[in-house]
Amino acid sequence: MTASIINKTFKSIVAASAALIMAASVAACGPSAATPSDEGSTGSDSSSSSSATARTLDEIKKSGKLKVAVFSDKAPFGYVDKDGNYAGYDVYFAERLGKDLGVDVEYTSVDAAARVDVLTSNKVDITLANFTVTDERKEKVDFAKPYMKVALGVVSPENAEITDVDQLKGKTMIVTKGTTAETFFEKNYPDIKLQKYDQYADAYNALLDGRGDAFSTDNTEVLAWAKSNKGFKVGITELGDKDTIAAAVQKGNKELLDWINDEIDKLGDENFFHKDYEETLKPVYGDEVDPDEIVVEKGVVD
Repeated sequence: MTASIINKTFKSIVAASAALIMAASVAACGPSAATPSDEGSTGSDSSSSSSATARTLDEIKKSGKLKVAVFSDKAPFGYVDKDGNYAGYDVYFAERLGKDLGVDVEYTSVDAAARVDVLTSNKVDITLANFTVTDERKEKVDFAKPYMKVALGVVSPENAEITDVDQLKGKTMIVTKGTTAETFFEKNYPDIKLQKYDQYADAYNALLDGRGDAFSTDNTEVLAWAKSNKGFKVGITELGDKDTIAAAVQKGNKELLDWINDEIDKLGDENFFHKDYEETLKPVYGDEVDPDEIVVEKGVVD
């Protein structure tokens, strides 16, 4: 996503994002998978020392439920709405997967650093929690074809706006554990102090309370949040590599992985992820954003 398009995005975000962000703070009503309390986190997602055997497609169908891990506090991608229902870009996709399998979807609310663990422990069949594909994560889980593109952004108070990473020297950057933002800053800027939180809602509250100088996560998210929170601005709109986001399954679960990839191919024929964008992201980003800067169809990245 180019900086110019991201800046245009920031100006065009509509008031609808406020409702989505507020909804993200609502407590999830389904199962949850908390982040393992490891204050010495290195930025990589945790994983169990042993793996339970993943369910087969037949077992999933016979159970009548597809178990999916999603965020409950990351609007507009995965959150709990005012009615207590899961919603967002990832959830829209999960619902279609369940429909095409002929089963209901059972959601598990997951923290960022637990996205690998819920797969290795077989608590869920699929992780669809805005999961960025990285080489390190590929060693622990199998990723399906991507359905979205993203980069990092940095949001900070307008009266102390961070527009360059060098401004963070001697200051505190807020990050969420187990995210690409945590890994990026630990690897490239070890001198910047990181203040880590398990949940996105806690990280945003820390920024609101002045416990840190800035917060970094996906640019697509911080742009919406800044518009909904007066006095904050995204001074760095694109940082690090341009990455992709994809569904993940337990390592070696080829049967489910192949089915998801085939499904993504078929959904591409109907422009499914653009429809997903229209329903879940357009109300946030408005009409001036080119969906092709975010959406990936058939797993093909331009």
